[in-house]
Amino acid sequence: MSGPRERAPLVAVGGILIASLLTACSGPTPETVPSVAESAAGPTIAAPETTATPASETPDPTCENIIPQATADDFTSIGWVTQQEPFRIGAIALEEGIQCKWGDQKIASDRVQIFGWAPIDEATAATAQKELVASGWKVEVDDDGTYVTENPEWLGGRGVDGYGLTYLFGDGFVKLADTRQSLILVDAPRG
Repeated sequence: MSGPRERAPLVAVGGILIASLLTACSGPTPETVPSVAESAAGPTIAAPETTATPASETPDPTCENIIPQATADDFTSIGWVTQQEPFRIGAIALEEGIQCKWGDQKIASDRVQIFGWAPIDEATAATAQKELVASGWKVEVDDDGTYVTENPEWLGGRGVDGYGLTYLFGDGFVKLADTRQSLILVDAPRG
């Protein structure tokens, strides 16, 4: 059984993520910039403005520049650190991408947040999607792109609305988050 001190960071992170998703779902106005405002439930994070950056000007992705700076700062403020890994989709490695696992490295826990971003060409995206589907992942297509998510039967209670690890394949990029809802926090690297 965990004590109050062990639960506090998890409660804070839960508040951060819920507030982030609720704020992001309402959509920022053109004048909105990422911000953090304290509330009874914890910090509220505004979704980042999304602006297209020409591929030649896109900086290298880092764990801090593919999510809102306020979110990275909040994770750091509760003692979370990031573990950086190459962006992989099954056997396919995307060398110009990054996959980040944020969490408390001082304790053994599966309470982490995963975010990833990589540039991808159409042929590689098609191959990756085919491999995931062959492994039992589910596909949904909408105006944002093609979502490929873990089979809901594998989740064991994780993920809101039955979505666990999810890739979003868009025009020239692929994003990854530990839930479909968290994909809203991932964007092309900002300078």
